[in-house]
Amino acid sequence: MTEVRTAHTADLDEATLKAARALLWDVFEDDMTEHDWEHCLGGIHALVWEGDELIGHAAVIQRRLLHGGRALRTGYVEGVAVRADRRRRGIAAAMMAELEGVIRRAYDLGALGASDEGAALYEARGWQRWQGPTFALAPTGIQRTADEDGFIFVFPAEAPLDLTGDLTCDWRDGDAW
Repeated sequence: MTEVRTAHTADLDEATLKAARALLWDVFEDDMTEHDWEHCLGGIHALVWEGDELIGHAAVIQRRLLHGGRALRTGYVEGVAVRADRRRRGIAAAMMAELEGVIRRAYDLGALGASDEGAALYEARGWQRWQGPTFALAPTGIQRTADEDGFIFVFPAEAPLDLTGDLTCDWRDGDAW
């Protein structure tokens, strides 16, 4: 059985943060940036260790998404990664179960931007693909993020959602979603 440990970024030591960063760079290779790493910080991390080696990481951070005339407190999932030789063993599902519990208890909804490889996992866990147009609330105003359409998933918690409506994320450096 895989044991998932959770901790806030503030409670992780330097060695754990270094291991998490290295795992993400190893898993995502050329797609990982410093901004992507920064997006993982400041929330709750789900970590899976095998001995003294980190083999799984995921995080949920707080963001604001605009939908249906409301600013929704959102648990946004970032940095879901499992070491390549440990995949298909339930590690990602176990980490997501922990983070979904956090989302249910603390947020209006959950959201994430999925890769093609990750979409099946999220759908199997009850995450719903956003069908409407996506936007970002940029410093210069609301900007369309059409490249993200079809890759955003939500995990309904308390907020009523129209999956075909507009969904706007708050601004951040790097990828908005």
